[in-house]
Amino acid sequence: MSQSTQPLAQTRGVAELLDSLVASDGTGAHPHVRSGALSNGPDAMRNLADAVHFLCLLHGRYPGVIDNAARKTVDAATRQWMGQAAEAFAHERAFLTKIASAVGPVPSTQGQAQCEAAVAAQRKAIDMLAESDRNGCAVGAAIALTLDWRTIRVLLDISAQRLDLAPPTCTLPDLRDTARLAASVAETPAVERAMVFGAQQLITQHSGLWDLMAARAASRLHP
Repeated sequence: MSQSTQPLAQTRGVAELLDSLVASDGTGAHPHVRSGALSNGPDAMRNLADAVHFLCLLHGRYPGVIDNAARKTVDAATRQWMGQAAEAFAHERAFLTKIASAVGPVPSTQGQAQCEAAVAAQRKAIDMLAESDRNGCAVGAAIALTLDWRTIRVLLDISAQRLDLAPPTCTLPDLRDTARLAASVAETPAVERAMVFGAQQLITQHSGLWDLMAARAASRLHP
């Protein structure tokens, strides 16, 4: 009996671990996002516009994290989740691009070229995660993206509403399906560690992006 229940406990644990990681270190926990700089005050729209443009640099091109991770997938259950996630994120990319077009040019900020270079390096880092041959790493990164994107999508919806654009329905896999996927993939401690590593690194890149957005917002206030 103990042998039959251990995998369930282990895999339930990895789903909760990924949720906890995103909750504690993801977009919603970042001081710049929590400060209201993107949702309140006279500079909110400019800060949002900045974030939208840089999110485009990070996630606006195809293939993205999920597309690359999907190519590493071999089992049927993971392929199904990846297929749904990739199709949904294609719609998210289109929505992101539409907002970036409507919101106008990138707000004038010192060090623009260096900022773009920094985000290009972040993009390369997450591409490497999604193309990793380490079993579980790419799936962990893809799961973390879908989880953290829920908060990012709130910011995009705020931008869209201020631009009189109708936000489309987000069709990314729901939390239950995502937890089930995490449970099925984490067959061994090594795979679980790889999943957590992939997720941590993806969230680290998102946190770095929000650090950059906070620095740019401060620079515009105090040029």
